[in-house]
Amino acid sequence: MKSLNDLTVVIVTFNTSRKVILDCLNSISKNVNILIVENSESFIDKDLVLTKFPNVNIVCTGENLGYGKGNNFGISHVKTDYVLILNPDVTCDEKFFTNIISVVDEAKDFTIIGCQYLYDNIFMPAGFFDENQNNSFIKNFKNNDIKPLSIVEWVTGCSMLINLNKFSNKNIFDKNFFLYFEEFDLCKSIIKSGGKIYTSRKLKIHHLGFKSSLSENKIENLKITNLKDWHYMWSSFYFYRKNYNFIFALWKLSGKFFKSFFKIIFFTFIFQKNDKNKYLYRFLGLLNSIMGKPSSYRVNILDKLN
Repeated sequence: MKSLNDLTVVIVTFNTSRKVILDCLNSISKNVNILIVENSESFIDKDLVLTKFPNVNIVCTGENLGYGKGNNFGISHVKTDYVLILNPDVTCDEKFFTNIISVVDEAKDFTIIGCQYLYDNIFMPAGFFDENQNNSFIKNFKNNDIKPLSIVEWVTGCSMLINLNKFSNKNIFDKNFFLYFEEFDLCKSIIKSGGKIYTSRKLKIHHLGFKSSLSENKIENLKITNLKDWHYMWSSFYFYRKNYNFIFALWKLSGKFFKSFFKIIFFTFIFQKNDKNKYLYRFLGLLNSIMGKPSSYRVNILDKLN
């Protein structure tokens, strides 16, 4: 990367609040091209954003494609060699874009470079796959155990720098994932093909995470939480089945499957509707993934429950 002109920032949004997206945009260098991909028919604050940020372009997908497919859509519009995937609830450290050129120069042959969370001084959002397949397939490691630039096997998807020269096409993410595990799946494929993944302590971000999607409406928040649980369970089984095998996926998630099933029965008998629905969403997400149903199939089932 010779200059910031070689970089495009892609931000996938879905009815994101004005404050969240403005905080994100304000943290990005004005010398970087930014592409906002709105996962709906229109971007509400389009005029405000385009007036305030002349380095921003906005495209709308017309429907909610999810994280992976939404980013693929955005990357298909990118003409630079490097793309920085940012969640809209991420803000970059003031030295982020000053450091990024030197980090790329140091990594040289990288496929992906991940970042460090500002608010967490203990763990990096990166780690290794556990091929022994015991308690967990991923491991965090402490900041004290790593160098300023370290080779890892996975990084989180809220902020990842991608070298597009390492890909034969711009369908970077598996489109079958709607939400969760997309970055782990991508990292798995990169490692299998001999690519290199790094994490850098010089690229620091602040990530709001789950709370950024919540509102003051408790009922709406409950629906959002349940839907995210559905997708987490669906994606976890799909990930294990794809990258290991069907039997291992069943073994890995059998405990959560039966726990959810018995919790549904228990909370039904004591008339706790919210708790029952929480485990029902988890159970159905996992069940539909086991049955090979697409992630979008949830709309046909869950709308009837509300």
